[in-house]
Amino acid sequence: MDDLPAGAISPQLWLGAVVPKRHARRAVTRSLLKRQIRAALDRHAGLPGGLWVVRLRAPFDAARFTSAASPALRDAARDELDAMLTAIVRRPALR
Repeated sequence: MDDLPAGAISPQLWLGAVVPKRHARRAVTRSLLKRQIRAALDRHAGLPGGLWVVRLRAPFDAARFTSAASPALRDAARDELDAMLTAIVRRPALR
């Protein structure tokens, strides 16, 4: 992290969002999920700086989320991301 400005309190936060085509076939769905990932990191300011990669590991239920960019999918993604990031923020630092 050599590119930090002088006097920076915490390191920058870099994000990688991986949403494979095999788990989200439509581009609109992949874009929705990536937007939700970026928004979730903005909502959780307590994350330590560094490199963060968020990856969709399993396909979502197409029967439950029939539309490619449904509000239900957006809400489900937001809730799961918030739960995951809240758990990370509450976890004691390993040092």
